[in-house]
Amino acid sequence: MNNYETVFILTPVLSDAQMKEAVEKFKNLLTELGAEIINEEDWGLRKLAYPIQKKTTGFYHFLEFKAEPSAIEKLEVNFRRDERVIRFLTVKQDKFALEYAEKRRSNKLHKKQETIAASKKAAPVIEEEIEIETEEQEEN
Repeated sequence: MNNYETVFILTPVLSDAQMKEAVEKFKNLLTELGAEIINEEDWGLRKLAYPIQKKTTGFYHFLEFKAEPSAIEKLEVNFRRDERVIRFLTVKQDKFALEYAEKRRSNKLHKKQETIAASKKAAPVIEEEIEIETEEQEEN
């Protein structure tokens, strides 16, 4: 099995539910083909570098996975057949790209953990302020 990453752009006229449905379709297709999804990122609505099909924005989605080479061919056929996909690119990761992807995932995880820790530290302070305010109101 090889490591791959794919980025695909969905048309901006889709609702949030339709966009999530399209992403799930491709994720399910990969798992049916025996792929293991390692990482998934929703990059959201972004401006395109140039108009595609008279559209200037699109929903970007990133998938990183392990799969057999035959699965890539079937995935790309499905990308071409689906009218919601306006562009896609699938790349086989070499050892350097794999190292970079692992570093990026770990950095992202650390940032999430730091924000969670910071919010937990801020929560008791807010609770204390609320208790003080309620005590002051009871006194008045």
